[in-house]
Order: sequence, then structure tokens, then C-alpha cells
Amino acid sequence: MRISTSSIYDSNVALLNQQQSKLFQTQQQIATGRRMVTPADDPASAARALEVGQSDSMNTQYATNRTSAINTLSLVDGALQNVSFLYQSMRSVATAAGNTILSNAERLAMASDLEGQLQELVGQANSTDGAGTYLFSGFQGSTIPFVNTAAGVQYFGDDGQRLVQVSSSRQLASTDPGSDVFMRVKNGNGTVSFTPSVANTGSGVANVGQVINPASLTGANYQVAFTVAAGVTTYTVTNTTAAPPTQVLPALPATGAAYVSGQAITFDGLQMSISGAPANGDTFTVAPSTNQSAFQTMTNLINALKQPIVAGIPSTSAAVSQSVADALSGLDNALNKVLTVRASVGARMNEADSLKASGDSLALQFQQTLSQLQDLDYNKAMSDLSQQQLSLQAAQKSFVQVSGLSLFSYM
Repeated sequence: MRISTSSIYDSNVALLNQQQSKLFQTQQQIATGRRMVTPADDPASAARALEVGQSDSMNTQYATNRTSAINTLSLVDGALQNVSFLYQSMRSVATAAGNTILSNAERLAMASDLEGQLQELVGQANSTDGAGTYLFSGFQGSTIPFVNTAAGVQYFGDDGQRLVQVSSSRQLASTDPGSDVFMRVKNGNGTVSFTPSVANTGSGVANVGQVINPASLTGANYQVAFTVAAGVTTYTVTNTTAAPPTQVLPALPATGAAYVSGQAITFDGLQMSISGAPANGDTFTVAPSTNQSAFQTMTNLINALKQPIVAGIPSTSAAVSQSVADALSGLDNALNKVLTVRASVGARMNEADSLKASGDSLALQFQQTLSQLQDLDYNKAMSDLSQQQLSLQAAQKSFVQVSGLSLFSYM
């Protein structure tokens, strides 16, 4: 077979170009440290590397979100811890204020102390994350949540919980709305409240009471009314929600039960007691507990301590004692609310920590997979480079020798 000189040249040039291209590709791989310089080098692995890289980027963003959530939750927990200390301090002052031997001036000083602590409580409720975003304002992060107005401390946030995407399938609440933490605190014992009438003239004071049989609760309103005749005090308990109102204690046809200070009064699953000496016509209302903010609880106590106790007017002393009793139960309920929220915050922090550990492990797996798909085996690459250099040199030398063959050399 006859091969033309031009064919020899074209074929050798093509082979030399191929060798140089392979050598250049290997040099690029060594320079970049990547096995795949372009997707064309390994289309299947390039597609897989793109998928894994995107998953790794998402996991990195989730890690950033988790860190942000943990930091915010830590700030919330710190603020709630300070609130707990404040509630305990307020409770100590309220307990001391219940001492009947205190003078009006001493109670006024305690009221001033509680006013300062109330302002500090408002400050804690308006805590920020350090960047100006309020922790307890719900979705309204730029709105100051609690403002002291003429009508008392009012809430201007909303009921939202800010959620953070901490994994592909989990959103974690990083805050709690102030309406739930500070405003929705049940009064009384959390189920019912016992409230004296403002028209009472005696020294009767109701305790917080308790539920002794939940199955017997009716959810109705009651009135405990006292009658004093010939030095004997009796009382009746009437269901005022019923139509018509129905006397539930004592059982009809008795017109009244003998009153003994501090003795338990039990009816419809409830038990309460009233101490002191109620006057004729004094009444106490028994109603389901309603929400009363921690701020309002303290404001009521402060206002009561500012009112002087007048000798010879037992209702003035009873009003202070009742306010102290109500404040103590209200602070207990507020503290329980804060402890409940703190427990929830702690659980979310633990979950975020657990997800962080899982995310770190997943990130390592992604990096290992990407390394297997993309990273260069330097030992093999250097060996290939040496072999390709040798092959190129051999092809160049052989081409020089072949191209030098000519009949003109022998003429």
C-alpha cells in the first residue's frame, strides 16, 4: 500500500496534537488539584458532584441558621432567668408587706421599691438580641413590645413565634411572644379566683383556694354572702350563673351555715377559706380564673400598699391583706409561666444542638463524597504526566526521523 507524504505528515501531526492535549489536561489537573477540570471530563461524576455540592451548601446554611437560633434562644433564656429573679424578689417584698405591724410609711417605701422592680421587669420584657430586634414582640421585631401607659403596661407586639429553618424538615421557634410570657397569666389559683367585693366593710380575707375534685367543677360563678345577726355570723354560697340563682351551700332549706374564721368552705369540687371577721352584707365572688398580666398584678399590689390603713376601719387592713394574698398567688402563677417557657426554650436549644451534631456529620460525608468525585490522585497524575511526556518525546523524535526520509537524499 502506498502512503503519500502528506498523509504521513497529517497523521503524525494529529497524533502529536493528541499527545499534547493529554499532557496539557494532566498539567491542568495537577495545577487545580481536581480530577475533573471541565464537566466533559466525566459527565456523570460532574452531575453527581453538582448535586452533592448543592446539598452541602444547603447544609452549611442550615448550620448558620442553627447557630443563629441557639444564640437567640440563649438570649431569651437569659432574659427569662432575670425575670425569674425579679419575681422572687418581688415575692419577698410582697410577703414582708403582709406584716400587719408595718406602718403606712413602711408600706409606702415597699411600694416605691416594687415600682422600681416593676420598671426593671418592663425593661427585661423589652430585651433585644443586640441588633435592635426585640425578643418578646412576636413577628413585630422592630416594635417595642411593652409600653407603660396611663392604663398600665400595654403589649404592642403580636402572638407570632419567629421560626428558623434548622434542617430540611424542621423549623424551630427561636422566640416566644410576650403576650404568652407576661400577659396570659391566670389569676387566683389558675382555675378559679376568689375576690372580695369593694363594698365590704369587714376584715374578711379569702385565700387562694384549691380544686379538690376536678370532675365536680361546673365553671359557674358563685357568691359567698355573709350575714351577721345577734353576734352570730353565717354564710351562704349561691350559684349566680344558674337561672334562677341557686343556693348550693348550705343545703336548702337551711338559710345559712355557721362561719368559723379559717375553716374550709367546700362546694362543687372547690375548697376555700375566709379568715377574719366579715361584716353583715359582705360578699366574695368565686369565678373561673382569667388572664391577668404580671404587670397588672404588681400594679394592683403597689396601689394597695399606697393606701393607708386607718385604725378602726377593718376594711382598710383587709384590703391590704387581700392584695398581698392575690399578689403572692399571681407571682407564683407568673413564675410558673416563666419556668414553663424556659423549659420549652431549653428543649429547643437541646434539639438545635442535636441537629448541629447531625449537620456536622452530614457535612463531613458531603466533603468525603465530593473528594471522591472531584479530587485528584496526585500519585497517578504524576505517573501519567511522566508517561505522557515520554510518549510525546518519542512521537516527536520518530516524526523527525520519518519526516527526514526522502529519495532526494540519495540522489
